[in-house]
Amino acid sequence: MTQKILVTGPFGLVGSNLVPELQKRHGKENIIALGHRNIPADFEGILEKGDIQDEECIARLIEKYKITQIYHLASLMSAAGEKNPSLAWNVNMTGLKNILNLAKENKIKVFWPSSIAVFGPNTPKQNTPQHTILEPNTMYGITKIAGELLCQYYYLKYGLDVRSLRYPGLISYKAKPGDGTTEYAIWAFYGAITDKKYVCYLKQDAILPMMYMDDAITEH
Repeated sequence: MTQKILVTGPFGLVGSNLVPELQKRHGKENIIALGHRNIPADFEGILEKGDIQDEECIARLIEKYKITQIYHLASLMSAAGEKNPSLAWNVNMTGLKNILNLAKENKIKVFWPSSIAVFGPNTPKQNTPQHTILEPNTMYGITKIAGELLCQYYYLKYGLDVRSLRYPGLISYKAKPGDGTTEYAIWAFYGAITDKKYVCYLKQDAILPMMYMDDAITEH
């Protein structure tokens, strides 16, 4: 069966790497990129413009392309979310709920990435267990906890095939780094190239888990 895949947030850190891989595996004619802002002029493939908070827009695309899978990547990241917490909640939660509702109605598989942002200052830092203290201090982290529970609810109550991973910081070069907490590691390279310097806000002994983007994509 030919898969028709809708990708939200296709031009962000993950999407910029995932979309080309999906196009390679399934064909460009079967991957639909839902862009909102910052759409690259050189994108090759099927492009639709819309807002994940607009459920009718998503429903039209599902019907138009006979979507069978959704990779829901669009969200407002941690630093951006702290600048506007209400917007972060609306984008991250309303968008996810719209996707889950439509996936349930149309029997569509969903992948939605979670994050280590669900953890907080009281979470054990060594050999962190799957089920542990989750007390994040950012709106982004809060929406990721709520999103995990919402996905679990749709699976348990409706049998929806929805899957997720808690990603660490992801290192890539294809998209300009955004407002994610761990993206300082990417900004450092940009700073070295453009300004010949970069000021890191972390303490010298700070340790944060990272993963190379190609590994996150190919191992998916």
